[in-house]
Amino acid sequence: MAGGIIIAVVLLLAPIIIVASMSVVAAILGALLNNDAKQRHEGSELLDSNY
Repeated sequence: MAGGIIIAVVLLLAPIIIVASMSVVAAILGALLNNDAKQRHEGSELLDSNY
């Protein structure tokens, strides 16, 4: 009985945990790529139009 409850709880929480972890990965990847773009195009006049 306890095993079934544990499995049900894990199955209910798994999508929430996966989505939360992927949002963290996306934020880190976005920050890294943004910094890389700034370094590669340093001195460009187009950087002033970025927000």
